[in-house]
Amino acid sequence: MFAKPHAPPVKKRQKVTNSSNVSESDIKFQEVIFLVERKMGSTRRNFLTNLGRRKGFRIEDSLNNAVTHIVAEGNSPDELWKWLQDRNVKDMTDVAVVDISWFTESMRAGTPVSVESRHRLVYPTYKMGNISVIVSSLCFIMQDAFDVLAEHFEFNENKGHCLAFMRASSVLKSLSYTIRNYRDLEGLACLGPQTKAVIQVIRHCCVIFISCSQLYFLFTSIFGVGLKTAEKWYRKGLRSLDEVKADTSLRFTKMQKAGLLYYDDIISSVSWEEAKAVGQIVKDACRRFDPDAAVVITGGFRRGKEFGHDVDFIITTPENGKEVGLLQKVLSELTYQLLYHRPHSFSHPYSIAQVCSESPTNLMSMDHFEKCFAILKLKKELVSSKQSEKDINGKDWKAIRVDLVIPPMNCYAFALLGWSGSRQFERDLRRYANVEKKMLLDNHGLYDKTTFLSAKTEEDIFAHLGLEYLDPSERNA
Repeated sequence: MFAKPHAPPVKKRQKVTNSSNVSESDIKFQEVIFLVERKMGSTRRNFLTNLGRRKGFRIEDSLNNAVTHIVAEGNSPDELWKWLQDRNVKDMTDVAVVDISWFTESMRAGTPVSVESRHRLVYPTYKMGNISVIVSSLCFIMQDAFDVLAEHFEFNENKGHCLAFMRASSVLKSLSYTIRNYRDLEGLACLGPQTKAVIQVIRHCCVIFISCSQLYFLFTSIFGVGLKTAEKWYRKGLRSLDEVKADTSLRFTKMQKAGLLYYDDIISSVSWEEAKAVGQIVKDACRRFDPDAAVVITGGFRRGKEFGHDVDFIITTPENGKEVGLLQKVLSELTYQLLYHRPHSFSHPYSIAQVCSESPTNLMSMDHFEKCFAILKLKKELVSSKQSEKDINGKDWKAIRVDLVIPPMNCYAFALLGWSGSRQFERDLRRYANVEKKMLLDNHGLYDKTTFLSAKTEEDIFAHLGLEYLDPSERNA
């Protein structure tokens, strides 16, 4: 007797959700997303498609001319580029080709986050002189290219080129419109021959990129990793975060361990809603000790940005000297939210003589206030737009980078001005004070030779400099 042969198992056909079944009223955003199934798999693609649609995203089942964002997972640039070419995708001028990290960050934020250089999938390169030129039919936003170049020249200690591209990027970021063609750049300041040459390259669907700098940028995106460590890892032959984590010969600091542990949360964008929620936690902790304590969100959020990478706070008390010891008290109140913290305290006074002995370029980095660099746990239920929401891993909280700075009241206006940024605006303002007014400006004060010029508000500082007051929203360049 022979056993009856078993029939081969029938593979169930995956159930596909058609975008036509999604009501237009359910769509909240104008971005049109296409998820590349290659390497991602149909099951995961269907899961992410349904997840995105439930959150109001428009996700197409097929690649068409309406698509604004192509999202891939696990594909090398060469594979993806060939895949797109095989599908006769021609005009990709306004299409962002991004890694899955952009999609997951958008899911967490509940809205499409801005596309940054780290999200973009870089296309195959060929050499032109000593520079790698990435060939793509996608016109990258020019400010991203300038940021990359500024980063490269900063790594190579070329301050002149770094400053030129920083200024150009800062100008473009301050515009209320998107640059679409070369004529839109006419009349803009800080666009010299170097930046215009780069723009000409971008016009022909190329973007200059330095592969070494890209890896440095990847490594320095880890909380606690600076340029020297990034260079050390690069010279060691490390080329990815997985290789860094797997290298048993590396000894990480506590900050770097925290940076790797909460990496996905820290590199994702922080929304204004999340910043406000963190701000409320910090205010509650401060006001348990001083009901009159001032707690102000600074940085990009104060300049009107909807998203940032961390949240900076200036905290002070109405009475000089009362702020001493406040930082430690606040940290003790935040025990259950603190995932990591590193306080910095300065016991020596910050004298006018010391300020006058420093060059203006050094002043921008001098800050002798008590401060703390921390990572806080933010429960998503505290964010109005994220009630009871969990991420893909089932986590109902997010790690947020937070800086707490504690100046005395007599330095409050100067600290608020300095920490509000932008970096380029602060650099130019200090340069103007030094060159045009023969004064020294930093986060601690404004000095006319050896005289301290007091200021209760930012408006007072602008008045001392003979300048018209600029609202924080106007300081992005």
